[in-house]
Amino acid sequence: MKNAQNDGVGPNGEAAKEAAPQGSAGEVFAAFLKLGFTAFGGPVAHLGYFRDEFVQRRRWFSDGAYGELVALCQFLPGPASSQVGFAIGLSRAGFLGALAAWTAFTLPSAIALVLFAFGVAGFTDGIGADIVAGLKIAAVAVVAQALLGMARSLAPDAERAAIAAAVIAILAILPGSLGQIAAILAGGVAGLALLKPSAAPSETGLRFSIGRITSITCLTAFAALLVLLPLLALGERSVLDFLDGVYRSGALVFGGGHVVLPLLQAETVSPGYMSETTFLAGYGAAQAVPGPLFTFAAYLGAVAGGLPLALGALIAVFLPGMLLLVGVLPFWAKLSSLPHLRSALSGTNAAVVGVLAAAFYEPVFVSGIKDLNDFALASAAFVALVVWKAPPWAVVLLAGLGGLLVA
Repeated sequence: MKNAQNDGVGPNGEAAKEAAPQGSAGEVFAAFLKLGFTAFGGPVAHLGYFRDEFVQRRRWFSDGAYGELVALCQFLPGPASSQVGFAIGLSRAGFLGALAAWTAFTLPSAIALVLFAFGVAGFTDGIGADIVAGLKIAAVAVVAQALLGMARSLAPDAERAAIAAAVIAILAILPGSLGQIAAILAGGVAGLALLKPSAAPSETGLRFSIGRITSITCLTAFAALLVLLPLLALGERSVLDFLDGVYRSGALVFGGGHVVLPLLQAETVSPGYMSETTFLAGYGAAQAVPGPLFTFAAYLGAVAGGLPLALGALIAVFLPGMLLLVGVLPFWAKLSSLPHLRSALSGTNAAVVGVLAAAFYEPVFVSGIKDLNDFALASAAFVALVVWKAPPWAVVLLAGLGGLLVA
């Protein structure tokens, strides 16, 4: 990593000697491992945990620099909270620190979901099937909560609500991954045409010691994998075909972990790697573990091809977001000041609401709710999440038991 240290740049292209790592990878790993076991509640909650740990308690970042880092990771596709954690590790201990942060924050939930995947085949009838039905009902409540929160923050006005509604119509006409890509692109174009740019972020002194060669290499690798994996995946139902779908899902996710649901569903259920019931059972289980929701990909890989494919899927879903983050960090200040880019981003975020709304109906609601009893349990879980502020993991566990009662 010599180049990353000697050719570092700040957001305006100046030397970034002050950003040289100040800690060790072991220190970063220990800090993030604690969060990997305890950070329940989804991406927004994770960002709160990070602020408490690394801004207030450890003082690795100022509030302004942390806020700017969060804004950058919200701007890029990929798992925002994991990208923030990766960047914190990068700032503190270089690329080894970034890898330590990602590994420690990701592994606890990934291991739990892989273990669940190895046992999910036993949940096909009797009590096991009833528990899976409860997990699917829990997924209805969790996705509904995410949809409500995202609609409030990403589509709060008439223009952005209209973009979200138009995206639902696009996906009704053109379902699947192709329709989702078209919908996100259409949201960006609509944002350029309809939305006024938000105020440009103020300078906060966010600095990372990343060489330009490293940055350009990461951006090139991101694009090359996006183009080459489909060409190398000869035929359907192959390992490369599966990993290509997972990588593309990670590369196209805007707006948080729940938005990966429709993308992964299109890439794993539609081609026949697993049933919709197995997919939603794992998604429900993913709500009951700490850490990033993107570790759901490890569950999908384990179901489709065992432990090696679980590891491959876990890397594939996170890799595009991390490559983009390292590639964009040195140029963030200039990019974030472009008004047209901010307008397009607002439109894209509104489109994300429509994508999640379509996924909420199909497959989540249609598969999870079979009768009024199911709807009653889903409603109770939704009220517990939204009104009582119950932790998602507790709601999922209770919904699993509720599936037994409903049966």
